[in-house]
Amino acid sequence: MDFIKSSNGKVYYELSLKINPEMADVISEICFDNLPCEGVILAEEVYKDLEMVSTTEGTLKVFLTDKADVKGVLSEQKKLLKSRGFSDEDIGSFEFTLEVKENQDWSQKWKEKWDVTHVSEKITVVPDWIDYIPKSKDEVIIKLEPGCAFGTGTHATTQLCMLAVEKHLKPCDVVADIGMGSGILAICAKKFGAGYVYGCDNDETVIDVAKENALKNGVECKFEFNTADNISGKFDFVLANILHNVLAEIMPNLKNILKNNGILVLSGILDEKKQIVLDAIKKCGLILLEENHKYQWTSFVVRREK
Repeated sequence: MDFIKSSNGKVYYELSLKINPEMADVISEICFDNLPCEGVILAEEVYKDLEMVSTTEGTLKVFLTDKADVKGVLSEQKKLLKSRGFSDEDIGSFEFTLEVKENQDWSQKWKEKWDVTHVSEKITVVPDWIDYIPKSKDEVIIKLEPGCAFGTGTHATTQLCMLAVEKHLKPCDVVADIGMGSGILAICAKKFGAGYVYGCDNDETVIDVAKENALKNGVECKFEFNTADNISGKFDFVLANILHNVLAEIMPNLKNILKNNGILVLSGILDEKKQIVLDAIKKCGLILLEENHKYQWTSFVVRREK
């Protein structure tokens, strides 16, 4: 998920943070939530179609509007991650440098790093500014500009969810996307024939981004600021691409919004943390249908039987 939001200031502060590359998306979100962050570059992973073509040793570049208490915030957030079950190895060293830089048009830097992504033979994610000719009449093309929202289609966790939609979604299914970010999974579900698609997120800033992306793709989805515990409806198909600890915590809520025989797709799970989610699946009496892997990430497809 290589993206960055532009800044209009004369100077900015460039934070170079040493992390475990597998946690880049998680730590990026922490930076957006806890620092005066205008954007990030996940420079450690560059994709061409489905293949990673280059990688660094895990330096996350974070662009700040002022210095803030970077040391204090990073120390506090690292302790919080460890309290949630992540090890030092999972997180990375969190060593950092902070430099003052002249401002640039960071939105263009972001666009230079994002290419067309072929998720499968049938699913293709296309940046909004790239002209793309479909390979076949059956190709499902998702036009996207993430803005400040997570989800560009390049990350393994997102791709695992999209592949599950392609395989398991039935025509006219009623779908929920919990933590929808850019709306990419909701849009994907609608393009595969879902009858009604609802998406929610606990970050108000992404709601308009998701709505705009749905409009770009000519599909109708309902997006709103909400969480799974406040949803009263029932769904045939639910997507949740969230951290393993959050998935475990909200599993009863996810089960509650599933119809009997409904399908739940769970992603955002590091391989070494999958047992935490499996335990929650078992505790809730959900039936495991599939376990899928991509790079260091796991996804599960489960069913509610009663």
